[in-house]
Amino acid sequence: MDKIMELNGIINGFVWGPYMLIFLVGTGVYLTFRTNFMSIAKLGYILKSTLFKMFKKEGKGEGEITAFQAVATALAATVGTGNIAGVATAIAVGGPGAVFWMWVSAIFGMTTKFGEVVLSINYREKTPDGRFVGGPMYYIEKGLKMKWLALVFAAFGAIAAFGIGNMVQSNSVAASLEVTFGVNKMVTGIVLAVLSAIVIIGGIKRIGQVTERLVPFMAAFYIIGGLFIIISNISHVGEAFGLIFGSAFTGTAALGGFAGSTMQMAMTKGIARGVFSNEAGLGSAPIAHAAATTDHPVRQGLWGVFEVFVDTIIICSITALSIMLTGVWSGGETGAALTTAAFEATIPGGGYIVSIGILLFAFSTILGWAYYGERCAEYLFGPKINMAYRILWIPFVAIGAVGGLNFLWDLADTLNGLMAIPNLIGVMGLSGVIIKLTKEFFAKQYVEEEKK
Repeated sequence: MDKIMELNGIINGFVWGPYMLIFLVGTGVYLTFRTNFMSIAKLGYILKSTLFKMFKKEGKGEGEITAFQAVATALAATVGTGNIAGVATAIAVGGPGAVFWMWVSAIFGMTTKFGEVVLSINYREKTPDGRFVGGPMYYIEKGLKMKWLALVFAAFGAIAAFGIGNMVQSNSVAASLEVTFGVNKMVTGIVLAVLSAIVIIGGIKRIGQVTERLVPFMAAFYIIGGLFIIISNISHVGEAFGLIFGSAFTGTAALGGFAGSTMQMAMTKGIARGVFSNEAGLGSAPIAHAAATTDHPVRQGLWGVFEVFVDTIIICSITALSIMLTGVWSGGETGAALTTAAFEATIPGGGYIVSIGILLFAFSTILGWAYYGERCAEYLFGPKINMAYRILWIPFVAIGAVGGLNFLWDLADTLNGLMAIPNLIGVMGLSGVIIKLTKEFFAKQYVEEEKK
């Protein structure tokens, strides 16, 4: 076992190292240029087509769930404890400059996610029982004609889900509730497992119905708390932005309990946090988007841009600015403890907001990743595996809450990173399809249709 974990550590260092981060961000840079900076130049149109149509029930075209239910499921899986604890760690280690590089990775990540979703819709399949399935495994097989690579992605995803989307999340909730409210970890695990079972057993339609209500609430709950901190310290906002931009290229000198950082450290931690948070390039979210009701791949792709925008540009930035403006970033704390310190510095009982935020974010991630893992397993073994996968998923929620099977956490983290390799090969190999469909969508007939 020790040798296996040693080998896993070496592979993990590669898949989450600088070369993979360059591959991930580089893909976004390439697609951004090829689409003429569409995700930035047309951001107003994108928000009009997504944010202002969030709760619109009817949709054109075919699909199992509404466009917003699809993005809510994707956001449920994407917006996790990393938005609270991960951003804090990036600042604690990489300094304020890490925030700038997090933004950079998100700007290019919006186009990567857009491309993934476009391909997912374009190559999705309708099953005999009327379900819509898609994702990297389908566009790799049908678009690149590389079935073996599609199988590799599906295998990584089916196993990785148990760690990154299950046990790690339930453990974060259990640890937070134990510290804040004194709740026994096993009790938390059992309750989470039961709640997860109630939703997951119903499949994507029930997950979509729950997440379309849960995601806006949990995001608003946390964002309002963060905005209160920002408004309360509004006189220091300029100073905070100055420190973020200034230290992005020079690093940050030691201050208080802060050990100081270099430009390379700020860049690495910031880009890594952006990628880990919004999952652009990992190939997970397109699996949920594939079930959306839509009449054109690009129309759903706009929701992919919206997803990254909400996750990183809004929620992660709220966390970062809260930490920066309260001055707690140099106090020696890290992770969720650092975010908690920021909220408590301004809001009486602010720690409760962070704990409840972790609970909601992590629970939603468990729901979203259950669907991702199931679709990957179905691709490997057929639809007969679906219910078995759901049933197997439930006990691992409780196991993770008490900190069991740590070796599987480490393995899952590596496999989660490895998912990016076949997915990015698919995205880059099919970039011509993405460009073609984008030009087609923004042709006059589609734009005129939206103006009606």
